[in-house]
Amino acid sequence: MGQPVTVIEKPSSRAGIVRFETNRVFTGMGHERYTSAEQAVDDRPADELARRLFERGGITAVHVNGSVVTVELENADSSGIKEIIEGLYTYYLPGVEPPSDDELIAQAG
Repeated sequence: MGQPVTVIEKPSSRAGIVRFETNRVFTGMGHERYTSAEQAVDDRPADELARRLFERGGITAVHVNGSVVTVELENADSSGIKEIIEGLYTYYLPGVEPPSDDELIAQAG
């Protein structure tokens, strides 16, 4: 459950850089660049995405511009990055029970 993100992985002419084009805008018209997870301090989508990508490992920088995510890799392995981006807005994964209405109301109060 959540908003599906469609991602197309595109290689770059520069070695170690991969671009991902999405159907969701993460930064509005601005852009963000991160060279570590510690720089992603807010709760904006671009910050959360950067944290998740750095958690994967093997990434030296993340640049998010609107709906395009550019990733600089330590090596040429981009496996799993597309799935991380696709899952950014997926809140309930298979096997996870969504909270009931009563639980949600209790959390809000």
